[in-house]
Amino acid sequence: MILDTSAWVEFFEGTTKGEKVKDILEKDKCFTSMVSLAEITNWSLKYGRETAYFIDTMTKLSTILNIDKEIAVLAGRLNFERKKLNKKWGMLDSLIAATSIAYNLRLLAKDPDYDDLPNVVIL
Repeated sequence: MILDTSAWVEFFEGTTKGEKVKDILEKDKCFTSMVSLAEITNWSLKYGRETAYFIDTMTKLSTILNIDKEIAVLAGRLNFERKKLNKKWGMLDSLIAATSIAYNLRLLAKDPDYDDLPNVVIL
């Protein structure tokens, strides 16, 4: 399973949904898109938190997946189509979704904007 950035935020904030993420991290082999490292860095700086702790935790609890040419092209196509349905959809969402598709992994996310994509689990 690949964790969307929103799932990591829930985990780090210790919410009820974060407890579900914790259970998944303990039971399943989990992955994270490289893109989520950038988003968590931004999130931690926004709230004055220690970035290294979050990045270290993500790296220890999941395997970080890089973006390659196939994923980048798939993300561009996905982003083009998703923008027709939702103007707020972003390229980083497309990169994470494309990574889950390319690796044939289920995607765990809080954001219901993902809910019509294949293999998505909404928290």
